[in-house]
Amino acid sequence: MKKIEDKIILGIDPGTSEMGYGIVHIKGKEMTLVTFGVIHLSKIKEHPDKLKRIFDRVDELIVSYKPDEMAIEAPFFGKNVQSMLKLGRAQGVAIGAALNKNLPFEEYTPKKIKQSITGSGNASKEQVAAMLQRLLNIKELPKYLDATDGLAAAVCHHFQGGIGEHNKSKSGSWKAFISDNPTKIKQR
Repeated sequence: MKKIEDKIILGIDPGTSEMGYGIVHIKGKEMTLVTFGVIHLSKIKEHPDKLKRIFDRVDELIVSYKPDEMAIEAPFFGKNVQSMLKLGRAQGVAIGAALNKNLPFEEYTPKKIKQSITGSGNASKEQVAAMLQRLLNIKELPKYLDATDGLAAAVCHHFQGGIGEHNKSKSGSWKAFISDNPTKIKQR
């Protein structure tokens, strides 16, 4: 008898002004919204203080909601090297909070998240939010769409079966196919 999937996924959209997060509960074929929101960081002046706040708040989310897995948006390549460095640090600190609690995590590119939610890797934040609103019966969208971006990471993780940037080698290879489908291999 196949075990019914029952897990909680925390999604994170890293940022240094607002960091979005969303949590979904997967039970069988049903996905329900647990919570979503933003961690406001814009009033914190010093970057190390922002990083500490990110770590502390992600840690609190993990302790409060007890997710089974975490999905995080991977940094994208931009023209401003300093902004990319700060964003990478924010992502690293969120991952550090997950690792500190032995919470498995996976990264997804912004394009993969958008494509997973809307069918288009070039979708706008508003299009992603609108699709999540329909998927999860969200009554009112938040003021900051970073919250729906965090939620999108969690939903993408579910839709992708937990296979993101770290697990690419586990899918798409012949070795993985053979391992997953031993009865389909004809022996000589």
